[in-house]
Amino acid sequence: MEKEFLYVRIARTIERQILDGVLKVGDKLPSIRTICQENGVSMNTATQVYHELEKKMLIESRPQSGFYVSRMPVRRMPVPVRDSRKIGIGEEEPEDLITRVYGTMGDTGLTRLSLGVPDNSLLPIARLNKGMVEAMRSLPGSGTGYENLAGNRKLRRDIAHWSFTWGGNLTEEDIVTTAGAINAISFCLMALTKPGDTLAVESPVYFGILQLARSLGLRVLELPTCPIIGVYPDTLEKVIHKIDVCLLVSNFNNPIGSCMPDENKKAVVALLEKHGVPLIEDDLYGDVYFGKSRPRSCKTFDESGNVLWCGSVSKTLAPGYRVGWVAPGKYREKILRMKMLHAISSTTITQEVIADFMENGRYENHLRNLRRTLHANSLRFTRAIADYFPEGTRVSCPEGGFVLWLELDRRIDTAELYELAMRQKISIAPGRMFTLQDKFSNCMRLSFGQTWTPELEDKLKVLGAITKRMISG
Repeated sequence: MEKEFLYVRIARTIERQILDGVLKVGDKLPSIRTICQENGVSMNTATQVYHELEKKMLIESRPQSGFYVSRMPVRRMPVPVRDSRKIGIGEEEPEDLITRVYGTMGDTGLTRLSLGVPDNSLLPIARLNKGMVEAMRSLPGSGTGYENLAGNRKLRRDIAHWSFTWGGNLTEEDIVTTAGAINAISFCLMALTKPGDTLAVESPVYFGILQLARSLGLRVLELPTCPIIGVYPDTLEKVIHKIDVCLLVSNFNNPIGSCMPDENKKAVVALLEKHGVPLIEDDLYGDVYFGKSRPRSCKTFDESGNVLWCGSVSKTLAPGYRVGWVAPGKYREKILRMKMLHAISSTTITQEVIADFMENGRYENHLRNLRRTLHANSLRFTRAIADYFPEGTRVSCPEGGFVLWLELDRRIDTAELYELAMRQKISIAPGRMFTLQDKFSNCMRLSFGQTWTPELEDKLKVLGAITKRMISG
């Protein structure tokens, strides 16, 4: 506690100097070593001082130069409004738009604001490479053999242990590993539904879920979603007799960024259990929180095994490793059967590498740095949007995750904005991708999972200028 008190006290002193104008925009701050010497603290404590100030967007680091007083946001941005249109079944899949946006994955010259994953520079690639070599040496046949149907036992044990961070009470026998979170969701939907069944989801929602549901012949009922607290339990209750399965991204929804409060999670779990409707919970982003502690999951409140909790390291550690999992509760045997039919086994070597990384505190240390960077990025993006985008622009204020949801002037079609931005080598995700209905055409998703640079800010400035021109004609 003493160390925490020291870095907070020092940070507050510098903060007062900035706010009082003693330190002005552009002024260079003392080096970390100087902070150590002047205050008699360790390098770690001094580093925490500047991390604290970075989180508040009071200072910024410049490569090979040091820390400088930064600008503050010029205005507070309003958040997007909750979609109030009548709840209905959508059938207009924006497949062509999705193909256009994600057909450029191999173009390394793009500023990819459309891809909701962390940049390679934010990932512990060297340590993962070392783990890969160690796994090849230690595994029988260098990892070429089939894995246990339920998945790598060490990994399942680590995931179960990690569940205590959100109040889970899982064991390794509760976990089934998969090839990423979308694969886990796929197994759940195949196990629980048949063509013609109705799936309830948030709206907007990740387009991959919509595509998967449609490919299985499901009807998708989109629930209006608050950008701050997600789906209201009473909204779900109104349609409970129309649905067969519910799927919610409970923590830091992609793309809108909402996080359901504990009382809402508890109410939703109880409601669905009462009516015998399974809940598939996509908790892919729960570990990427900006507050003091990880938010709980719907699974935390599951007493009957009706919640199928899905997760992955695709957004935190290694997107290409395709390591995910599901804790399917009372549906475990159905999920195992789906995995046996469609996969037989998960990839042996990548599971071993991730299991090794999750042990001995490596994962938490990595997450701590990742959260700090992403939180700072989210504030930088918001500030740039406030500076460069038209008046009236609304932007979400997520407490975790990787993405911002922007609501622009209704005269702007973000599918058209995408085409104009691509001419400037900027890729965005138009809002129409995240629904099967005719809505969100003036919205877009931006990912802040990149390393912040002056060049990135320039691209946001260009994007803002394009939106202004679209309004002015």
